[in-house]
Amino acid sequence: MTRVASLYLPQLPIERLRRFERPSAPLNAAALTPRFAQAIDDDPGPCSVPRGGGWRPGARWAQGALGAAPTPSDIDALPAHQRPTMREMGRRSETADHPFRAMAPDDGGPASAARPSPVARPRTDPWAKPMILIARSGQRDIVTATCPVALDLGLRPGMAAAHARALVSDLDVRDAEPSADATWLDRLALHAVRHWTPTASAGDLDGLWLDLTGTTHLFGGEDRFCRRVLRFLERLGFTARIAIAGTPGAAHALARFGGSAITILPPRAEAQAIADLPLAALRLCADTLATASRFGIERIADLYAMPRGPLAKRLGLKAVQRLDQARGLIAEPIVPVVPFEVPRAERRLLEPIVTAEAINHVIGDLLADLVHDLQGRRLGLRTAVLTCQRVDGIDQRVAVGTARATRDAKHLARMFAMRVERIDPGLGIEVMQLAAPRVEDLQPVALDCGLLDTRRAPDIAPLVDQLIGRAGEEALFRLSAIESDVPERAVRRTAPLATPFGWPAWRRPVRLLHRPEPLTNVVALLPDHPPRRFSWRGSAYKVSAGEGPERIHGEWWRSAREMWAVRDYFMVETGGGERFWLFRRGDGIDAPTGDLTWYLHGVFG
Repeated sequence: MTRVASLYLPQLPIERLRRFERPSAPLNAAALTPRFAQAIDDDPGPCSVPRGGGWRPGARWAQGALGAAPTPSDIDALPAHQRPTMREMGRRSETADHPFRAMAPDDGGPASAARPSPVARPRTDPWAKPMILIARSGQRDIVTATCPVALDLGLRPGMAAAHARALVSDLDVRDAEPSADATWLDRLALHAVRHWTPTASAGDLDGLWLDLTGTTHLFGGEDRFCRRVLRFLERLGFTARIAIAGTPGAAHALARFGGSAITILPPRAEAQAIADLPLAALRLCADTLATASRFGIERIADLYAMPRGPLAKRLGLKAVQRLDQARGLIAEPIVPVVPFEVPRAERRLLEPIVTAEAINHVIGDLLADLVHDLQGRRLGLRTAVLTCQRVDGIDQRVAVGTARATRDAKHLARMFAMRVERIDPGLGIEVMQLAAPRVEDLQPVALDCGLLDTRRAPDIAPLVDQLIGRAGEEALFRLSAIESDVPERAVRRTAPLATPFGWPAWRRPVRLLHRPEPLTNVVALLPDHPPRRFSWRGSAYKVSAGEGPERIHGEWWRSAREMWAVRDYFMVETGGGERFWLFRRGDGIDAPTGDLTWYLHGVFG
């Protein structure tokens, strides 16, 4: 017997935003005073224990007769100033509550026995202000969600935002975030899969479907399960309603239009339970509902007596399908949320191992199992983490990364072999585990038949991985261009396998200095001639050929100092064959453009 629950969160977009803005109420000391109104007598009086030994503190009444404790009548007969204190009698003056009676029930049951919280909520509720969420639809802003206060003021989802502002002046208007709401529902669905039922689906943006077939007995029945779920969402700050029926359509309709927080429908009673609900409970589109209103169809029961042919012709086949799904005549499958499990492989060794050869052999076995798992999922490994548990309980971890998704076990084994020396086996390794926390899709690739004269570029990803494994991740990179006129800002580092783009059409040096270095003893004709000679890093150079200038202006939108800045770049070749990229600050005519100093910025070849 199929049992499906529909969990409805009517105020999800509003309450999700307010959950992060929930104010923390300060501790109200006045609320704590009535609980401890009676004075506590913690003064035991003068100590009756003589120095150097004797009776324990508080046992003064045992000194009169060994082992004889005073009776209550004897204590009452004494004067008030001679009676023992409460602490000596093992009592305290305040009463203690039952430790479990003061706790709120976890299953959502009646909490009348729970003691009220001593923290008083402030009288000025910051959430009393009406709030609406809007989204752009064409040329208008449409209200997508409203809080209960806004609903009482007449604001409804679907109305124009300008109309809502005209009706209510003091209105908190915010942008809707449907992607964030969907993400939160996915997290809730994953929580449901792990704790409530193995089949859960986030069908709409306002709730979940839960397949409870054969699972509610683990929680004490359907009613107790519903109260438990509602209690859980209440602690998170969400308002929810839940309905359980034999079909997803009936549960969806009763949760949204039933009117009660918990609705549990008996088996095979779906048609009678949804008969009086409005036609919108069948999840029909707005055009279908408008057409039905023109024909005078308002309730689901109005469709029962209509023939299928005229009904499908007037309202469409979708309406007939939704009606049959809600009554259980047609199956409606639930697409479950499947939590992702990190691919991993594990070996528990009979004897601890300490040698590098044994460790590499076990790594090969782990890689074979991991690659088989990845191949079944059509995934490729980008990061692998090897965990070695020693006999003394200390874990040794080694991680490798790849520049491209791969399932090549031999290549991964070579990368781990370069890092085996980082593992300290100690007295021996007894458990080894290999996990792939970062994976990517890796689909099969068609191979060439060899009949065509086509040459494919060699795959350098294995070479990149080995070089990074030896030199480090920062030692290998590629350069890519950025939209900037200033040369030192027009280059950035990218991944070794990334495709550079945006290179300018004019020539640039192979090696660009991190910062331009000043030149001395420069001899040049102004304003458009390259230098004849210059000195750089203590060496003198004589220029035999030159080309330029290439004028580059400063980016005034970045800095006001570059408003009139000008650089004239020259490519020069010296007598020794060196080729440099030089520039002069200023155009040689106007003084604000630069001070006419020379710098070396790059080296060709």
